[in-house]
Amino acid sequence: MAMDTGILAADEVVDVLNDLIENARDGEYGFRTCAEEVKSASLKQLFNDRAASCGQAASELAQLILGYGGKPAEGGTASGAVHRGWVHVKGLVGANSELSMLEECERGEDAAVARYRKALKQNLPADARAVVERQAEGAQRNHDQIKLLRDEARARR
Repeated sequence: MAMDTGILAADEVVDVLNDLIENARDGEYGFRTCAEEVKSASLKQLFNDRAASCGQAASELAQLILGYGGKPAEGGTASGAVHRGWVHVKGLVGANSELSMLEECERGEDAAVARYRKALKQNLPADARAVVERQAEGAQRNHDQIKLLRDEARARR
């Protein structure tokens, strides 16, 4: 039956979702790092909220993967976050650190949005597609909000 509809097989669905889990963990790590480093209380709150929503996305994806008989990926976090440049934040100090952090966050969110778009090009079963679409919309909202804050920070320089 699955062959006729072109829907991905369960193991392929698991691969797509595991890529997104790593993506979510990278975001969680990156936003947490920013929250620890930033001075502004409102940005600290924003970054902590974003970290929590990335963690929630990873948990939701893990539950779906288990439902498809797969094993949730354990990757992501530090390795992928380093790769994406999230950790440059650690070395940012001085007057422009807030802007630099927002730029790093936007870069991370660009990568997240791109990975969701890639996942949505796959022929996912309806339940998985619904979750991925909802999370992709959230990633796009995060990106847009971070970009707006970055633009405001640039204007203040």
